[in-house]
Amino acid sequence: MVPISLALAVVAAGVIAQAYGSSSTSNYERVPRRDVPEQAQVIDWKSFNVLPSVLPPTVMNTTTFFIPPGLDLDSMKEKPFHIYDDEFYDVIGENPTLTLIANTGTDPMFHEAAVWYPPTDEMFFVQNAGAAAAGTGLNKSNVILKIALSEAMAVSNMRDANGSVNVQTINAPAILNSNGATNFNGNIVFAAEGQGDNKTSQLVVMNPREPYNTSILINNYFGRQFSSLNDIAVNPRNKEVYFTDSLYGFLQDFRPWPGMRPQVWRYNDKTGAIAAVTDEFKIPNGITFSPDGSYAYVTDTGAFSGIWGWNFTNPTTIYRYDVKEDGSFENRKLFAYTDSGLPDGVHCDSNGNVYSGCGDGVQVWNPSGKLIGKIFIGGTSANFQFAGDGRMVILGETNLYYATLGASGGQYIG
Repeated sequence: MVPISLALAVVAAGVIAQAYGSSSTSNYERVPRRDVPEQAQVIDWKSFNVLPSVLPPTVMNTTTFFIPPGLDLDSMKEKPFHIYDDEFYDVIGENPTLTLIANTGTDPMFHEAAVWYPPTDEMFFVQNAGAAAAGTGLNKSNVILKIALSEAMAVSNMRDANGSVNVQTINAPAILNSNGATNFNGNIVFAAEGQGDNKTSQLVVMNPREPYNTSILINNYFGRQFSSLNDIAVNPRNKEVYFTDSLYGFLQDFRPWPGMRPQVWRYNDKTGAIAAVTDEFKIPNGITFSPDGSYAYVTDTGAFSGIWGWNFTNPTTIYRYDVKEDGSFENRKLFAYTDSGLPDGVHCDSNGNVYSGCGDGVQVWNPSGKLIGKIFIGGTSANFQFAGDGRMVILGETNLYYATLGASGGQYIG
């Protein structure tokens, strides 16, 4: 879960950018190896390795985003596919597009749990749980929504198609304050954070077709409540379910004081066994696997503590683990530290590149952890999801985007 307040840093970031925009280094141009697509632009690292002035942490920090010299917010958004390395050309393809397909004003309806359901070619997602602007959390659960991708595809030649895609609300009242989700045995399993002391956090399976009936998969560990289940992924190699238990229900004042450590868990659907996998985090958040299941990527968003505010010295970091044949994790490695916002939802494409929703949009790293590009939306994206080959839906809190690109998502596990 990412704070909705981070999206409001856009204005501040735009002001900050002006201090850098007049730098004499803005005339430096890098010659790309390929033709730059119409909606893309090359960002040169050397243009901002040395700045005339570097603002203090009270001004430039995790809650803002950086605009390189010679650019402004409008020009960054006009060409939203930002190439930091030539490897990104293969990700975006010859003609990437980004289309705004819905806007909700101030209500963060497009937040998390993005799941593509291939049988109906629909994308599911959820409203922000615990955000003041949504009024969700202790007294009201967030809602689950979906769109038909055929409608989004029909307007992909437009930059602004707000209102052209029907955003449908799903009636699933048993899923309280859902956050993460993934495909599971032909259904969708949600990580529900819970509500109050007695409505515990749990994994809930939902039929993606009407009447959207639900069943509880797990809701305890030897009688003890999970704190605030956040994200979930199925390992493509062993088919076990891995999920993160964070602190955000408590930190956003709709769940009780936690009774266990924030950590990563695994669930074996054949035996019912539940086991902790690793607890080396301030606040574990997003989780995913490489296409072959040999690596696990887990985000740590410990810099943000909900109603308690920010500590910029805590992680905004993606960690990588080796996944052993027995399903356990080893060899923890710092994979990437994000420059803007928190790395929330995380996914891999079919080539093993790693994507994460951050404070300025979706950032992309190659398998070695090198930043190769961004899909810049000028605000927070807590999550996003591939929809097979060359399609992506990006959740931008109050904005919903449809992107076309060259990359394909990782393996669909039905």
